[in-house]
Amino acid sequence: MEIKNSHFMITGSNRGIGKAVALMAAKEGAHLYLANRSLKEKSKLEAELLKAGASSVKSFELDLGDRKSIEAVWKSLKNTEIDLLFNNAGQLTGGLLEDQQPDEIDSMFYVNLNALVHMTRAVLPQMIQRGSGKIINHSSVSAVMPFPGASTYAASKAAVRAFTRCLQYELKGTGVTTLTLVTGGIETRMFNEIPEKFGSFLDVSDLKAMSPEDYAERIRDAVLEDAEELIPTGLNLLGYTIASYLPKLYRKGVELRFKRPAAKKT
Repeated sequence: MEIKNSHFMITGSNRGIGKAVALMAAKEGAHLYLANRSLKEKSKLEAELLKAGASSVKSFELDLGDRKSIEAVWKSLKNTEIDLLFNNAGQLTGGLLEDQQPDEIDSMFYVNLNALVHMTRAVLPQMIQRGSGKIINHSSVSAVMPFPGASTYAASKAAVRAFTRCLQYELKGTGVTTLTLVTGGIETRMFNEIPEKFGSFLDVSDLKAMSPEDYAERIRDAVLEDAEELIPTGLNLLGYTIASYLPKLYRKGVELRFKRPAAKKT
């Protein structure tokens, strides 16, 4: 699918992968629709994207933890035809399950999964009626490569992958397509939180990450080629392959890296 002159909506576009994809799309001349929790940096971000080549930029305040906020954004867009929707925004939970906070778990599931479903459901009717469009959903290697401490986060990303695959089948023949991002390590704030959330019980010393800008170029190529899934590269690809086809070997490798801390005294 072409990005040039498309109407491209991105959630969580003020930093990390979302911002890198917004800049990539701007260079392609897309009309950008930015949905962020805060509009604090709105003017600066819009100016940067227009300078990069965006045909137009519109910003929306969107709280993905609130379905009414999602509905309000789509109500304001009822006369706008969105060609590409990138459900990018997400939250990270981590730690042994008994140590994770219930409110953080609930918030993460709503942003990573529920909001993604509602955003997709809202845009589909106009795409199907028009006979074209693409939904890009952000899953993760953790959906395929389970590891200690990622129980809730991995569950949300596995659900995103399953949801998008089901949608792919539903949309056959409509002209609307999907792209699942099985994202590996990317240099973002979320990636930098990994040692703090997992380091006390899991060896994460050798993690490698790709720049958001390089990943945005991979997403660009996947969109242009109408790929159905974008899988990781490098060491992440090795882990992805082993977890997919040699699960017993993958499990053994994970177990060698994991050491459960001593139980806390009550």
